[in-house]
Amino acid sequence: MQALMISDLHLTPSRPGIARAFLSFLAHTAPEAQQLYILGDFFEYWVGDDAMEPFHEDIASALKNYREAGHDIYFMPGNRDFALGRTFLKKAGMTWLNDPSLVTLNGETVLLMHGDSLCTGDPHYLRYRRIIRNPLVINILRMTPLGYRKNLGRKIRENSQRAKQTKSPAIMDVTPGEVVKVMGKHQVVTMIHGHTHRPAIHDLTLTNGQGAKRYVLGDWEEKGWFIRADNNRLTLESFDIV
Repeated sequence: MQALMISDLHLTPSRPGIARAFLSFLAHTAPEAQQLYILGDFFEYWVGDDAMEPFHEDIASALKNYREAGHDIYFMPGNRDFALGRTFLKKAGMTWLNDPSLVTLNGETVLLMHGDSLCTGDPHYLRYRRIIRNPLVINILRMTPLGYRKNLGRKIRENSQRAKQTKSPAIMDVTPGEVVKVMGKHQVVTMIHGHTHRPAIHDLTLTNGQGAKRYVLGDWEEKGWFIRADNNRLTLESFDIV
């Protein structure tokens, strides 16, 4: 197997079953692949590498063991864990992957994204995203007291949950026109992303009339979702989380 892609695990100590499912996946499925791509929202939230608990250390250790066994791990930030820093990356043996990024899978150039930037129907979120993801803002936040960052992170999550209750499903999904625009910009016919929690494979037509596919990873809740790149094809797969 060439590569595996996952996203939206939302790992947190309060959801130990999801962590156990990931560690099992890392031990039994992931070793078949040469590369593991984590496309954002790996953790439920991240307020700084200095806030790591034993839970996060255990995840980092498992990833580092996987890396030392000869596999490459690439981490792309999501809207929940964009502040993950160099300390954790080093402990986990992961390589930072910008959003978006072009990679080669099965001899084809494929566009990888977290997916939140495709949701252009929600201008308020995109405005917030531009501000909070600004490197200057991130650096300033990292210098604030840890207690302040934890409170801020909790308020952001609470506001996000309240906002979801009032937004229409269409607003929280990607904008089809933006997908076509981004794929045309990067000159690809295959896109893979997460974020929307709507696992599916979509067929679409680009502006030049060429057929294309958009693969959407699911979040890990009742099922664990992943994309397998192998034997010159991409497959969207899942397993039950018990």
